[in-house]
Amino acid sequence: MLEKGYIDKPVPEGIDIIKAIRNLCKDKNAVILAHFYQDGDVQDIADFVGDSLDLSRKAAETTADIIVFAGVHFMAETAKILSPDKKVLLPDLNAGCSLADSCPTEDFAAFKARNTDHIVVSYVNTTAEVKALSDICCTSTNAVKVVESLPKDQKIIFAPDRNLGNYINSLTNRDMLVWDGACHVHEEFSLERILEVKKENPEAKIICHPECQKPVQIVSDFIGSTSALLKYVTEDPGNSYIVATESGILHQMRKANPDKTFFPAPPADSTCACNDCKYMKLHTLEKLYNCLKYELPEIEMDEELRLEAEIPIRRMLAI
Repeated sequence: MLEKGYIDKPVPEGIDIIKAIRNLCKDKNAVILAHFYQDGDVQDIADFVGDSLDLSRKAAETTADIIVFAGVHFMAETAKILSPDKKVLLPDLNAGCSLADSCPTEDFAAFKARNTDHIVVSYVNTTAEVKALSDICCTSTNAVKVVESLPKDQKIIFAPDRNLGNYINSLTNRDMLVWDGACHVHEEFSLERILEVKKENPEAKIICHPECQKPVQIVSDFIGSTSALLKYVTEDPGNSYIVATESGILHQMRKANPDKTFFPAPPADSTCACNDCKYMKLHTLEKLYNCLKYELPEIEMDEELRLEAEIPIRRMLAI
């Protein structure tokens, strides 16, 4: 049934799929989580929309029996880590993450073994196995706070995103040893094409995620996590923005600010004007429906691994 990584069955003809999904959620006591990078229709049907860790924490606080995570694999893993007694479903198992994939467990374990005097700070955008090798986790929102909570003379490994790690180094005056990983979406933004959009729209402010490369960060008026970018454009008095992160966030930005204009920052090698995560966009309403109906694909995890991966997350939350 899962040969393609998802339930490949047609939705019954004539069905009101929105109503059907909501009825399934009610009948099965399920909640739907949608990351900011999902398509708008998936975001709109979700019970919670947000950044990955925030979604997992909110789901853990509910009395739901089932969590459907419209995000990528490591996010669903994190939800399982924090909600071991809940069934966690991922509509399409092919929804991986280029950033998490850029930090293979065996390679990272060997890297850590060569630097035993370092504490490992890992971004939540990692697999459960890499979390289990970490001392403390962080998000793009709290990374500075996490790093500054450690003694100034403490040697630190930061994984997996090199752009975020180097950005945190610049803000904290640290010299962390940064793993050489990256997100394909944020790596592909073209500084030249962004500046072309800026030239055509001189009043527009450039905002970017810290996973972007340094040249994009340098020309930006604001750098922040996905939720911080959303907050910024809502509170800022400006009227137009060039947004250098995955284009799904523009859906929430436009909903919250219908009178403002948002331009997706363009990638280097594309005829389109936006930069989408090919993994995030795998989820559809049809896959959500089948996922709920058949309660598959399910994220399962060895309990020993879950407990080991939970430790660095709990340490972060305690700060």
